This record gives sequence, structure tokens and C-alpha cells, in this order.
Amino acid sequence: MNILAPVSTIMTKKLLTVNPKDKLSVVKEIFDQHKIHHLPVVRYKAIVGMVSKTDLLYFLKGASYENGYDDMLNEARLNNYTAEEIMTTGLAKVSSKDRIGVAVEVFKENLFHAIPVVDDDELVGILTTYDIIRSLSLKDQKAV
Repeated sequence: MNILAPVSTIMTKKLLTVNPKDKLSVVKEIFDQHKIHHLPVVRYKAIVGMVSKTDLLYFLKGASYENGYDDMLNEARLNNYTAEEIMTTGLAKVSSKDRIGVAVEVFKENLFHAIPVVDDDELVGILTTYDIIRSLSLKDQKAV
């Protein structure tokens, strides 16, 4: 992997997103049906937050009462709370033209695993630590 290459060369471009007003049941369904861990929350084409699978699990664990009603309570919470109520805001962002090395430094200095890629205030992709690992792995495979 060339850390001087632009982020656009390894970022995920086919995105699943939710609206801030989408119910958490929609968020859970997306996580259940797709092999992803980070879900951008967008209003029009601008990113306003991010929901991680961990955020959702933490939210659901907070309702644990151990009295046999957990499933019913979680279902009610999923249908009554929205993405904007658990999303992380104040996100670090990179441009698709930024170097991969810039994103690596952001990951190194922070405790998150996904960075939105934004050009002209529009979400164009997402870069995850998995994208970086996959890129390194592909390079190793080509060298064999």
C-alpha cells in the first residue's frame, strides 16, 4: 500500500446510510443484514453523524432488566428512538484527495475505526481500518 496515494483508492464507495430521523429498528436491520460496523447518518448528502454497531449494542444493553421482558423492551426502544439520539457527532473527516497516510495518523491518534470521506460537504465514501488492512493484504497477495 502506498501511503502517499489518495484515500479514494481504498475507501468504500458503496455506502449504506440512514437519516437522523430513522428509527433504530432500521439501523439494527441494516447491521443485521450487512457485514458492516459503521453507518453514516446523513441529511441530504451531508454527514451529520455516525452510528457504530457498538453504539447500538451499548444502547440496547442499557435497557437490560433481567426480568424476561428484555426482548419486548428492546423492541419498543428500537421503534421509539432514532439514529440521531445515539449517533456520534463532531466527526473527524478526510477528503478523497487526502493521502492515506493522513487517515492512518487520524486512526492512530483516536479510538475510532471509521472516517467519513467528504468532498464539498458531500459524503462520498468511508474509510475504515478494515479498508486499510484489506489494502495491505491485497498488496501482500500480489507480491507472492
